[in-house]
Amino acid sequence: MFTYFSTLNYPIQALIATIFTWSITALGAAVVFAFKKINKNIMDAMLGFAAGVMIAASFWSLLSPAIDMAQSLKMTAWLVAFVGFFTGGVLLFLGDKLFDKLIKNENKNSLKRSLMLIFSITLHNIPEGLAVGVAFGSLAYGIDGATLSSSAMLALGIGLQNFPEGTAVAVPLLREGYSKKKAFFYGQLSGLVEPVAGVLGALLVIKIRVLLPFLLAFAAGAMIYVVVQELIPESQTNKKKDLMALFTMIGFSIMMILDVALS
Repeated sequence: MFTYFSTLNYPIQALIATIFTWSITALGAAVVFAFKKINKNIMDAMLGFAAGVMIAASFWSLLSPAIDMAQSLKMTAWLVAFVGFFTGGVLLFLGDKLFDKLIKNENKNSLKRSLMLIFSITLHNIPEGLAVGVAFGSLAYGIDGATLSSSAMLALGIGLQNFPEGTAVAVPLLREGYSKKKAFFYGQLSGLVEPVAGVLGALLVIKIRVLLPFLLAFAAGAMIYVVVQELIPESQTNKKKDLMALFTMIGFSIMMILDVALS
């Protein structure tokens, strides 16, 4: 299966990988059919593990290749890395602020708050899809650190953290009186932008090579913002904080080993 996958062109690989990340969002939304209460320990452990994977991927799969690529293109590597990284984080920061303001001004209407949650999660799924697409698209250039296994692990890490996002959208809608089918539909819908963004990211880096260093760093910044602002704080609300931190270390270590050993 993996051998066949490796023979596909890079946009198709990105499409398949982001369909996987979207399917995990759908799986998280499908929780409304099976459970009345989600096991918090399992959810937090998944978040911690995904955070570790994404931190490691941000450096070895995205930032380090971005710097190497910028140098090979005779660009100012530190400036490209900084601008791309910071822009990725700032985009999600501004998105968070925008929706915080919208939620604050809607008079605490819980249904509107749920709809804003759908929109905000959909918004930050766009750079996550781009991150996967850029990772697969960069394989076309054979640069150090850009490997099929590291790209696949990046998709896995993003997929894992998509599970609670799907749940986070679907469960509040269920509380608002939506049917289980409608709650599931809107929950999975928030992740549907990732395949579109993934293919777009892959095509951009293949067609316009000079954008690759910036887009790699941009994706890294977007992911680090998600990790610091959402994943780690949420996993650390668990009573077993030390165990959740250990899962973050495990995720980081696995991704680091795969990136370094297989590059």
